Amino acid sequence: MCGCGWRDGPVCASVCVCGCGCGECAAREPGHVYLPRGDMAAPGTTARARREEKYDRQLRLWGDHGQEALEAAHVCLINATATGTEMLKNLVLPGIGSFTIVDGSSVSGADVGNNFFLTKNSIGKNRAQAATELLQELNSDVCGNFVEESAEQLLENDHTFFSRFHLVIAIQLQESTLLRLAGVLWNMEVPLLVCRTYGLVGYMRLAVKEHTVVESHPDNALEDLRLDLPFTQLRDHVQAYSLGTMERKDHRHTPWLIVIAKSLETWLNEHNDQLPKNYKEKESFRELIRRGILKNKDGVPEDEENFMEAIKNVNTALNPTKIPSDVQELFKDERCCHITAQSSMFWILTRSVKQFVENEGKGTLPVRGTIPDMIADSARFIKLQNVYREKAKQDAGTVIKYAAALLESIGRSPEAVSEKDVRLFCKNAAFLRVVRCRSLAEEYSVETVNKDQIVSCMENLDSEMVLYIMLRAVDAFHKQHGRFPGVYNYQVEEDIGRLKLCVVGLLQEWGVSVSVKDDYIHEFCRYGAAEPHTVAAFLGGAAAQEAIKIITRQFVPFNNTFIYNAMLQTSMSVRL
Repeated sequence: MCGCGWRDGPVCASVCVCGCGCGECAAREPGHVYLPRGDMAAPGTTARARREEKYDRQLRLWGDHGQEALEAAHVCLINATATGTEMLKNLVLPGIGSFTIVDGSSVSGADVGNNFFLTKNSIGKNRAQAATELLQELNSDVCGNFVEESAEQLLENDHTFFSRFHLVIAIQLQESTLLRLAGVLWNMEVPLLVCRTYGLVGYMRLAVKEHTVVESHPDNALEDLRLDLPFTQLRDHVQAYSLGTMERKDHRHTPWLIVIAKSLETWLNEHNDQLPKNYKEKESFRELIRRGILKNKDGVPEDEENFMEAIKNVNTALNPTKIPSDVQELFKDERCCHITAQSSMFWILTRSVKQFVENEGKGTLPVRGTIPDMIADSARFIKLQNVYREKAKQDAGTVIKYAAALLESIGRSPEAVSEKDVRLFCKNAAFLRVVRCRSLAEEYSVETVNKDQIVSCMENLDSEMVLYIMLRAVDAFHKQHGRFPGVYNYQVEEDIGRLKLCVVGLLQEWGVSVSVKDDYIHEFCRYGAAEPHTVAAFLGGAAAQEAIKIITRQFVPFNNTFIYNAMLQTSMSVRL
């Protein structure tokens, strides 16, 4: 394929004359077929194949269903500043369904100086319109819209405008407007992501009443092998093996999980059905496995990789089967215990899994149905894999019955939940998560400010918490003076004293006894409310990741405040 997208079959036979992709050189390159950028694929390629090729890497991260959720989402961006457009760029490229930019400002020279999605030709135009035009060029699959009004005007004229979005992202909003918007969205249960770049400081705040996550993708998740509590099918499968009478070839191709299970039978008989628990006992158990390795005619142990693999995986295999504490808390949650017609499918399925645990699972969650890769011949590995898969399918079938009965009891159709969804839920039952943020109104209220968290973090005077205090202080400065400190160079020295008074007043209002170094007050006055592109780009990337988590309901978003210190390249997540 040549640089501008010309193709004369499966392989490009020549170099495009113009190299720009505009299509104007077609007459000079007979036989070529022009394919627009963003959709370069051989003629006859199906739309699904083009989509899979285009979004290959992200499909591996969040799957087809995650991509479908992304493509169905409509996101609202308030203010097309450098931070806002960088964030939106990172949603447009992976294929967000549609976006709407709300911005009543006109493009200025300062905007062009730090925003890659505005040009000199944009000066004087509405900023929302100019940014939308350039952002849409990144991905022809995405639909872009703009509203030439400020957030303040929309809130005044028609605050229900924001109810149509899956997520609202507010950039560089003044405190009074932000609090009003946050209150409206909180009541409508629309997630709000607040982003702000102020000099060398980045800030994000997530405000959502409840965000449920099924596919949390935890790092280093423990395997669900159930060797300590084997189900009937697994016990029968293990019993079918006789390591002592096997031929050498079969012996060295037996999955390590079976090797451990057979050794565990011997161990339990010798230790009153007690699993090896401490280091000494596990070392003894490893030695028991070593004794099972075949020896050659000279009495030297053979090189059986499956047995060595079993020795390495003793801790993994003997991990006790139990319900994680996070999931136990969900079972006790009010929303799980009292299902109503308004209950979300997450809570209906959580209650169904709880019923399974109490009635069918003997205190355990549904079997996950996956096993790790291991040295073995294909036939034995697939048989073992199918044992777990069939049990997982059986458990999911039981959960479906509970879910159908629950749905019927609250007047909803039993068909409202699909078998595919239940299987996915059961597979991830050990990793369910619920994020509940405090509202901005609670955070900003003097009566409910999180004093303990602020004081705890400020034990280190250079903690990122000091940056949060300073951001609140510059907002207080803006309330008093109608501008941010340092925006006029000739007033920087005067503003230092004024900002210090705002810091002291804010801390007194909160009733916390902490101190802020003068260095930070000087630094924030020096910033002059600037929005450097380097910090905006970093924050935009981070915000886009959190937005995708909210939209796809995969991975766990932060709760609820994120602060980035570009001076030291450090960050902190904290609940405020």
